Amino acid sequence: MLTRLTFLGAAGTVTGSRFLLSGDDWSYLIDCGLFQGGRRMEERNWQPIAIPLDKLDAILLTHAHIDHVGYLPRLVAQGFRGPVFATAATCALLELVLPDSAYLQEQDAAYANKGGFSRHRPALPLYTVADAEQALRLLQPVHFHQSVSLDSLAVTWVPAGHLLGSAILEIEQRGDASGRRLIFSGDLGRYNSKVMKPPTTIENGDVLVVESTYGDRRHAEDSISEGLSRALRYAGETLGVLLIPAFSVGRTQQVLYHIRKLQEAGLAPDLPVYIDSPMAVDASYIYCRFGDDHNLDVNLLMDDNACPLRCRDTYFVRDVADSKALNQMPGPAVILSASGMLTGGRILHHLKWRLPDARNAVLFVGYQAEGTRGRALLEGAKSLRIHGEEVAVRAKIARLEALSGHADQDELLRWLGGFAGPPSRIYLVHGGLSASRGLERLIRERLGWRPEIPTEGVAVTLD
Repeated sequence: MLTRLTFLGAAGTVTGSRFLLSGDDWSYLIDCGLFQGGRRMEERNWQPIAIPLDKLDAILLTHAHIDHVGYLPRLVAQGFRGPVFATAATCALLELVLPDSAYLQEQDAAYANKGGFSRHRPALPLYTVADAEQALRLLQPVHFHQSVSLDSLAVTWVPAGHLLGSAILEIEQRGDASGRRLIFSGDLGRYNSKVMKPPTTIENGDVLVVESTYGDRRHAEDSISEGLSRALRYAGETLGVLLIPAFSVGRTQQVLYHIRKLQEAGLAPDLPVYIDSPMAVDASYIYCRFGDDHNLDVNLLMDDNACPLRCRDTYFVRDVADSKALNQMPGPAVILSASGMLTGGRILHHLKWRLPDARNAVLFVGYQAEGTRGRALLEGAKSLRIHGEEVAVRAKIARLEALSGHADQDELLRWLGGFAGPPSRIYLVHGGLSASRGLERLIRERLGWRPEIPTEGVAVTLD
């Protein structure tokens, strides 16, 4: 029986995680993510996926970030009706993430039609809230360390430490002589996170598909407290507004945790913090439900005054009108809003108002893919095109890599070092070419293994 692995995304690029594992009479899609990073990259989301959906038996998800799950409603809109397996926490987060993503798609299309800046007439959403709701009905939650039998495969989800519910997939092939064991890392977390537990050590595998987002560099040595307190003090001193683009689930909670700790230690001013995300408060309750997945005290999470995921002066903004009102608000203040890479959402409206004023600041707390507005700002762009307009950049731009939820170069090598021996096949994915090549070189030098960097669209035979 031949087994094939086809790289449909996240090969030579960071986003669009999609890997097709197929045999003679079965096929499973591992992750179903959106491409992000500029017009050309995002246009790829409109292309039909290169697999017959009537032959796709199921989808296996590693975690709830949009570049791993955001294409799922689009697949449903094209007719997919099979089961979607993910950890229970991931399924809970998807109930927030997918409808929100669809709502933003609809809002962005409506805004483009109203402003007349779309190349398409009319501008359409990639998918709708109805598509997202249909996708949610396909979810099949599983527990960590639970094995699910699918045809000749046994699939187990073990903690990856990247995000609540994030998992490494262990897939064992049965029913043939190979007894092959495949490992899909998903996104690996940090070893020193205050919020999430470290990634699970994997000791053996025949085929390894591993992320390489930070494969060519270490995270900056600046401590979280120094970088974050510096940005907060800047807003306090200039009476400006500090914008923090952050994914509503995972990164926003991390930022709130560290701001609260700084405030309690007297290392940052008690600025009002506005969470401009309809789902951030709901995500906090999900952290309460899955206390075993993280390091936080669930009893404190349920106490509004003592909750480590709320600052001393925190406001959750749900309504669109209230979000718009923030643009007229004087500083000093902090606004956290999605998306984390400035690919859409409410953060774009805040940027239009705040970027031209030098009293304001933008603090990036996560990876910025090539081609995104976030990467452009970090590379010193003097203006940014938002909703068809050129917006001058005078605000202070900073980044805090220490808050990244991704393992860096050293941590990736540490995780790989947990294997008792080298896998026979190693594929480096979910990274730019520079990052993947940097990790490839280090793996060869330090571990003596021979990894490969696949090209998107390539299918390899694993037998």
